[in-house]
Amino acid sequence: MRLTIWPRKALLSLAALGAVALASLPVAAFRDGPQSVAPLAEKLSGAVVNISTTQIAKSPDGVPLPKVPKGSPFEDFFEEFFNKRGGKSGPQDRKVSSLGSGFVVDGVEGLIVTNNHVIEGADEIIINFHDGSKLKVDKVLGKDSKADIALLKVTPKTPLKAVPFGSSSNMKVGDWVMAIGNPFGLGGTVTAGIISAKQRDINAGPYDDFIQTDAAINRGNSGGPLFNMDGEVIGVNTAIISPTGGSIGIGFAVPSDTVQAVVQQLKEFGEVRRGWLGVKIQTVSEDIAESLGVAENTGALVSAVTPDSPAAKAGLQPGDLILKFDGKDVSTMRGLPRLVAQAPIGKSVDMELLRGGEKKTVQVIVGRLEEEDVEADLNEPEKKDEEQAKPETVLGLSVTPLTDELRTQLGFDKKVKGLLVTAIDPDSPAAGKNLKLGDVIVEAQQNPIATVEDLNAALEKVKKANGRQVLMLVEDSKGDTRFVALPL
Repeated sequence: MRLTIWPRKALLSLAALGAVALASLPVAAFRDGPQSVAPLAEKLSGAVVNISTTQIAKSPDGVPLPKVPKGSPFEDFFEEFFNKRGGKSGPQDRKVSSLGSGFVVDGVEGLIVTNNHVIEGADEIIINFHDGSKLKVDKVLGKDSKADIALLKVTPKTPLKAVPFGSSSNMKVGDWVMAIGNPFGLGGTVTAGIISAKQRDINAGPYDDFIQTDAAINRGNSGGPLFNMDGEVIGVNTAIISPTGGSIGIGFAVPSDTVQAVVQQLKEFGEVRRGWLGVKIQTVSEDIAESLGVAENTGALVSAVTPDSPAAKAGLQPGDLILKFDGKDVSTMRGLPRLVAQAPIGKSVDMELLRGGEKKTVQVIVGRLEEEDVEADLNEPEKKDEEQAKPETVLGLSVTPLTDELRTQLGFDKKVKGLLVTAIDPDSPAAGKNLKLGDVIVEAQQNPIATVEDLNAALEKVKKANGRQVLMLVEDSKGDTRFVALPL
């Protein structure tokens, strides 16, 4: 490596040149800093509202008087004090107030969007506008706890300032965003940052798909808008991660693509009507991916199909790997429920899936998701008890055929057939592979398993194909099924 040493005189000359260059720049270039978002904030602030709610909290029964000696000078004092506090005269209701944010999406109709948790349980909701005016909410048009969105209606005397929705799917990690809201009840507050990540799952609900941002979001910002630099709402600020209760630069917003679909249904139906497929799915782990010959986290793996469901009518089977739904890629397991939920009920959509190593396309008519679980009535005839076989060991698993007697003892459904796992060798590859005692192996390499011979035949098939993993479908006594890949 060649080291260049500059003469001291030359260094001084360069320093002087730099000083001259800096001095020649206008002072305003440093004073102004980055491009200001003031014009955008001024344009949008009128459509962002503060929401105050009041809830009547029922007080518990009166607090008993402290025990004091009869005739004590404190007796009259405590009696008078507790009577005033409601302790002796019975329970008294009290008002509990809370604050949040929201934004106007229709100024003529007076429609306002916020978080469901901001208005949940409220007896009175007041909208506070940027100019100091207030309006009482006439009606909660609808709310959705799963997406945490609510649609409110007020009656404006003149049209309100409203903001449009933008496309959250067009936003990229690193794009600039701006949040406006009511943190800690301080009133209209503007913060700016970037999109830190997309499609975040924070275990808030079944359809988690949050935008993560470092724009400061605090308590009271909930329900407020997250804007792009075109002044469009691309998210609704909903949650933060914070050990202190204040912003640490990790905030989450519901994507506008989801919000728009929810708001439209709340406006039209007063509720959200989600699509339903009727499958149980699981993530494609590394070992399962190897057994299927695909990349890890590819698609959604079907572990069970609900009888008489849209999926069953379309011919879906356990072991199918769903790759696309209605032309959209199923990039992760959790992506499928979101796509299905947003699909119009009754629509016929194409699904691309991988079955037995080959891609195929099936058509499914989207059903409607009901909140209540409906159990199928499986009236199989009773069978005579079978003689319990001696457990055999395969791949470190001690297994025995599931008999009618074992089904009754362990609480399995009559329709379940397979090999019961009675022991797991802690030194075998089966240990630590999401298997537990009492599981039943119902399939191996997508073929039904009823005997040890069936399982051994499936293993031989894998070995002849030079495979290194055997894919097994297992079921527990609760009826939950999942795939497990065991190394040979």
